[in-house]
Amino acid sequence: MSPVALGIPTVRPKPLAVRRHSRQIMVGSVPVGGDAPVSVQSMTTTVTADVNATLQQIAELTASGCQIVRVAVPSQDDADALPIIAKKSQIPVIADIHFQPKYVFAAIDAGCAAVRVNPGNIKKFDDKVGEIARAAAAAGTPIRIGVNAGSLDKRLLEKYGKATPEALVESALWECSLFEEHGFRDIKISVKHNDPVVMINAYRQLAAQCDYPLHLGVTEAGPAFQGTIKSAVAFGALLAEGIGDTIRVSLSAPPVEEVKVGAQILESLGLRERGLEIVSCPSCGRAQVDVYTLAEQVQAGLEGMKVPLRVAVMGCVVNGPGEAREADLGVASGNGKGQIFVKGEVIKTVPESQIVETLIEEALRLAEEMGVEVDLDDESTGPTVTVG
Repeated sequence: MSPVALGIPTVRPKPLAVRRHSRQIMVGSVPVGGDAPVSVQSMTTTVTADVNATLQQIAELTASGCQIVRVAVPSQDDADALPIIAKKSQIPVIADIHFQPKYVFAAIDAGCAAVRVNPGNIKKFDDKVGEIARAAAAAGTPIRIGVNAGSLDKRLLEKYGKATPEALVESALWECSLFEEHGFRDIKISVKHNDPVVMINAYRQLAAQCDYPLHLGVTEAGPAFQGTIKSAVAFGALLAEGIGDTIRVSLSAPPVEEVKVGAQILESLGLRERGLEIVSCPSCGRAQVDVYTLAEQVQAGLEGMKVPLRVAVMGCVVNGPGEAREADLGVASGNGKGQIFVKGEVIKTVPESQIVETLIEEALRLAEEMGVEVDLDDESTGPTVTVG
């Protein structure tokens, strides 16, 4: 059977900028930095000590495309759960440590893929650096130095007056220098702030002053809509300049949503292979069908389809035929009916009530021709939506 040509390019577009050169570390099986693809992370919201609940959420995150997961370790019970979680997780587990340096050693001993430390809120952290460096080096465990605006070292707050980009960068590089004194450079850095402008400037300065891989994040970004916008703006600006090696979208929403947003940001910039994409118009006074409902129903009907397919759902005769013709599969709607396009050709005209059903049938047929097995029962992942 002849191959099916796709509307989505099979070759990634050239990046907007040359990737910043950084050293590479291995977070478990995932390379970070160097020429490795930008990876997507998230963090569990379960109590880590609840091993079953935590592993279940990690499985859901893995299915949604998460490549690295972080778990909180605020108590001894959480630390005691790390060996099982690290062993049974399908993706590398990073232990997130605050306040108690003893949990850093517990995480290393548990076999975690990496450890995140927040120097600003671990008492006498600097005094423990040598011991941590030796333990991490012996186990081959990378350390993420995670500086946050909300927990910046008091000495730097007094010096700069607030969490400025300069304060965040100075904190991170100071801690790196302490590890470097002990010959440890298996380090990744983050300098997070809730203001995208401050965050962008901090990472720009950091990128110019070191060659460590950088983990991007807008901390406490907010509810889903606001957090998505802030993260997309900040990550887009930095990744378009070649800055950033791994990302985490911080949303007040289920962590699976963080992964979906992060993956879509990378796909939009051509930094990750594109999957199923729905192109739909924003609707206007020309629309003669309910575009919002059509797009939502098509998206829901194709939930779980992991196929590089572009589907256009258009509502009028101005841009509709052109967009539908350029997609793998599409509909140009009007006057209570829709013209169904497959590979640029009109194959049939159906009543409005049959548009969704027909598009889903044709999408499944195209997937079958491509030799792709489709499981639409997987609710953990779904198509990305581009609203034009």
